[in-house]
Formats: sequence, C-alpha cells, structure tokens
Amino acid sequence: MKHDTFYNKIVELLTLADVQINGEHPWDIHVHNEKLYARVLSKGSIALGESYMDGWWECERLDEFFYRILRAKLDTKVISWTDMFAILKAKIFNAQKLSRAYRIGKHHYDIGNRLYWYMLDHYMNYSCGYWENAKNLDEAQEAKLDLICRKLDLQPGMRLLDIGCGWGGMAKFAAERYQAKVIGITVSKKQAEFAKEFCKGLPVEIRLQDYRDLKETFDRVVSIGMFEHVGYKNYKTFMQTVRNCLTENGLLLLHTIGGLLSVVKTDPWINTYIFPNSMLPSAQQICQASEGLFVLEDWHNFGADYDKTLMQWFKNFDEHWNQLKDSYSMRFYRMWKYYLLSCAGSFRARSNQLWQIVFSPEGIPGGYHSIR
Repeated sequence: MKHDTFYNKIVELLTLADVQINGEHPWDIHVHNEKLYARVLSKGSIALGESYMDGWWECERLDEFFYRILRAKLDTKVISWTDMFAILKAKIFNAQKLSRAYRIGKHHYDIGNRLYWYMLDHYMNYSCGYWENAKNLDEAQEAKLDLICRKLDLQPGMRLLDIGCGWGGMAKFAAERYQAKVIGITVSKKQAEFAKEFCKGLPVEIRLQDYRDLKETFDRVVSIGMFEHVGYKNYKTFMQTVRNCLTENGLLLLHTIGGLLSVVKTDPWINTYIFPNSMLPSAQQICQASEGLFVLEDWHNFGADYDKTLMQWFKNFDEHWNQLKDSYSMRFYRMWKYYLLSCAGSFRARSNQLWQIVFSPEGIPGGYHSIR
C-alpha cells in the first residue's frame, strides 16, 4: 500500500510534465527498481541523480525529460529535508571563503585534461558558445571569444586580466587576435599546467591564484564561467576586487550563468557530484554587488545557446567514450551524461540564463555602444 502511494504521487507529478513511467516517448522514464519512488520523494533532486547513476532508471532522451519537468516546475514541488539543510548551511557558512577556494579545482577541473580535450572545442572553452551565425562548436566558441574582445574594445598592448582562465582559450585568442598582454588566473593546477603550454610563446602569464589575492592594475578584466563559483557572500568582494584592479577608463565583462531567483545554494546533486559550493547569481544579486562600484553599460542574454553547447559537449563525450573508459568508470559515464543533459534541458526550459554584462568604473563618456 505504501509503495502504491509513492508510485501514485510520482505518476501524478510526472503527468503535469507529460512524462510517463515505462511509456513510449523518448522522454519517458523506464524504472528498474521500484524503490525509486520513495527515494525521490524523500530526498528530492539528489536522489533522482544518484538513482540514475545507480542504474535504477533509464531515459532515452534525458535532455527532453529535464526540459519537460523543469518547464512544468516540478523541481519546486518536491522539497526534501536535504534541500532545507543545504539552505540553512549556506546561510551560516561561507562555503566559498579563501581557504576553500581551490576545492573546486581539485574536484572538477583536475579530473583529467584528456576528458576536456575530447569534449570541448579547439580553444578548450568550458562555457557557452555564441551560435548566432555558427555552424559548429568551434565556430560558436570562436564567435564568443571575438564577441567578448569587441565588447571590451580590446586594443593592442592592453593589459587584460582573465579571472578563471580555464585552459587558456580566452588568453590565447586575445593575445593572438588582438595583441593583448594577458594575465590568466585559475584555482586548478591541471588547467594552469595546460594553459601555460597552450599559450607558450605569447604575451600570456598563467597563475595558480585566487582573485582575492590580486593587487595589480589592468585595462580590461574578463571573467568567463567563474562567477558561478564565487558565492553570494562574496559577490561584493569580487566586484570590489575587480574595481581596485581596473583603470578609471577600464571595462569589465562578466560572462556567467544566471538564475531567475536569488538563492543561497545550488542543486544538491550538482553540489555533491559536479560543482561543490557553486551557485547561480540572480540579476538582483549582481546589481546589488556592483552598486556604488560600477556603471552597468550592457546586459546580453543568450542562454538558449547553452542548450546547443551542452548537447555538442555530450555528443563529443559520448563519441570518445572508448578512448576515455579506461580512465573512468561506467558510473562516471552515467554521472557525466546526467550532468550535461540535465543542464541542456534546464537551458531549453529557460530555467537558467547566460548573461554577458559589461561594467565600467565611471561610465563611458557619450555612452557605451552595445555589440551583438
């Protein structure tokens, strides 16, 4: 009887999203362990992800499954004690404080450069591409890098700071195409090692360094896909640090995933398995953090492009699994597939956004010319 109650509740919820259990649509789920229903209802999203990793259920099109359940806002209808504890913990502790800054590098970015080499484009961009006129991932990522350089009005000889430089794609592009002098910082040892070699022979310096330790002055600052790791307690510190690093006529471009609501934590499954201590900033949180420090010159949302980017990343990962499987388990494969495709579904549902925001310290005389 208890099992039937759990099952009926899940069926009721999934019906709201046009998803069936053991149905015929590619987005329907096929259940292999009947304990799934109680597990998900008691522990929420972390149980959904862990049970998939455990092989308790399958879905032909995870991206479409997540698109439907997020569009129907089912994530707001199952709140577990795990979620409540995570909120309380986030309010009490600063999970992204300086002493913990390098944890994300070890957990996520240091798991193997070969994995990312197969998955990403030739510039090793681990952030959303710009697909306006692009036909493939390489074109989309080059278009994104060029868009950033043009929005920053990057000129030869300028000093560019890249906060969260990843494997050095932005630094390499800016140095090669725009003759900039680049300092890139990252909290990942593996990224730093790769980026130094990747940018060899160019006016690029790569450092293993946290943003809070910066004390220099730059003409331009860019941060691509790093602000998601800053944490709401540190947004103001980030903005103040960048302001201190920028010349009076400088520009900051912030490229970040954004959320529709102001939150203090991230999804428990993402926090546990993919990005520890991460969270998506809201527009309100970004504006509050920049208040009194910057003039907001431009705000560009192309979040729908992340859907295409993530689907291409999964295609690359999946097609190269034979070259990777000796280094990773099948459980890792299921985890990584769940991560990439669930995120694709969230951007397709427009639950998550991708913002490029341009700030100036004092306001551009005559106004900033928005570039698309």
